[in-house]
Amino acid sequence: MRYTSRLAVPVPAADLFRWHERPGAFQRLTPPWQPVSLTSHEGIRDGDRAVIRLGTRLVGLDWVAEHGGYDDACLRGDGACQFEDTQLSGPFGAWHHRHSMRPTAEGSILEDDITYELPLAPLSGVVAGVGEAQIERMFAYRHRITHEDLRRHAEAGAEPMTVAITGSSGLIGRALTAFLQGGGHTVVRLVRRREDAASRGPQDEAVYWDVEAGEIDADALARLAPDAVVHLAGEPVTSLDGSAEARRRIWESRTKGTQLLSRALAALPSPPRVLVSASASGIYGDRGDEVLTEASLPGEGFLAEVCQAWEASTAEAEAAGIRVVHTRIGLVATPAGGFLQMLLPITTLGLGGWPGAGASYMPWIALDDVLYAIHHAILDDELAGPVNLSAPAPATSKAFVKTLASVQNRPAVLRVPEGLLRLVGGELVRKEALKSVRMRPAALLDRGFRFATPDLRLALAHLTGHLDSHTL
Repeated sequence: MRYTSRLAVPVPAADLFRWHERPGAFQRLTPPWQPVSLTSHEGIRDGDRAVIRLGTRLVGLDWVAEHGGYDDACLRGDGACQFEDTQLSGPFGAWHHRHSMRPTAEGSILEDDITYELPLAPLSGVVAGVGEAQIERMFAYRHRITHEDLRRHAEAGAEPMTVAITGSSGLIGRALTAFLQGGGHTVVRLVRRREDAASRGPQDEAVYWDVEAGEIDADALARLAPDAVVHLAGEPVTSLDGSAEARRRIWESRTKGTQLLSRALAALPSPPRVLVSASASGIYGDRGDEVLTEASLPGEGFLAEVCQAWEASTAEAEAAGIRVVHTRIGLVATPAGGFLQMLLPITTLGLGGWPGAGASYMPWIALDDVLYAIHHAILDDELAGPVNLSAPAPATSKAFVKTLASVQNRPAVLRVPEGLLRLVGGELVRKEALKSVRMRPAALLDRGFRFATPDLRLALAHLTGHLDSHTL
């Protein structure tokens, strides 16, 4: 069997080829609805191997592929580039994939040419349509990511930077690391174990820090001299169970960590140009239909108080002249984690429902737009202070669930009573599920930021693999 697809990309073939060679490209190309992880990846030159885990560590299958056919002619201006990968063992009866990048007047053309056999061939011919549909679904996602990531890097035109990231193992941190490395930037991860603080390969360094002990390797930071720092680390809010201990952990993980980092950055011989420090939409509390911009006052409640203290903890960095951006991150939408990961299987079964009356506003934002917004914040010297990270059009919880179900061609007619929310998850879950935050990203819009998926249906179709392959 054979599958071929082509994508016009607005960058030279050499840039497209280099992007595929860099660390992070594989992660960016992995559809978030698939339980896939990269065990090892040696590169794309002849003889290099990749081991991909399908499923979990305990239950799954390793897909082992070997690369060949490496030709970097486009880097020398001599024509097209290409590389190939062939399955040695894995889920298919056979698999051979040729990736080619051909220059055009407007940029380049990426062609994916795949020949494959499903397991148990030729008997698998009866399910060939299913196999081809899944491949088409995967490449529609891959092509949109390839096109958008490369366009963002090309439009930015930034020289290679060194960016330090805390929380690099988290949902946003992993994706941001991959995106930045794809653009040719070096990532420095702040890690909590000394033995992990070493170079991991091209564009990948690590520095030790320990928030509880109040320790950070300032000498290593000074040696690596990051141009920018993105601070994402903190105890997950999902651990908030109403106990005093949970509140303490959440408060201190955000304030103590931010203070430690800010103090260390301020003391560096060459401080970074910018510190992008995470905050959250929780700073606004529960505000009903009120449209909330960065000029709006904070709300009430524990999470609003945490966010205010969190943002105030960057004071030493600001005093040292470092530009500080507080990204007030909304509900990050991706099947790879968070609230959408929980909702997706329920709506797939046709059991989608919304909490209470469904009138509460959700400050949703697609994960890719979080990455692009942070990238924009790093590079835009005029952007400082609070910046709302949410889609331009927030949706009510009822509209969100109905749209998610509609994208999957499923019904959604259920209402989850408030009493059931209280019974299952307690008073705190009920309050959070019914909280309304109608947040507007005024600062980003005013600075000309362009959302990749501003529309809810477009975003959910892209994230769940239900987007037409020709939609970019």
